[in-house]
Amino acid sequence: MACKELIADAKDECADLAFKDICLDILAKARLVLTNEQFEELRFFAVEKLKDEMVADPGRRIRIQ
Repeated sequence: MACKELIADAKDECADLAFKDICLDILAKARLVLTNEQFEELRFFAVEKLKDEMVADPGRRIRIQ
């Protein structure tokens, strides 16, 4: 549940590339401590959040200053 909250918070607060990096980092660390079932559930959650990000604004560009 804590990993899902981290991913959800990151989706709200981060730019696209940072969000993807955070998701990968959370998944990599979670893989070490979760059961296979728990990890698959978290992986599915992360994939859905990534899809939401892409569908919500597919043409959005990040401006770095």
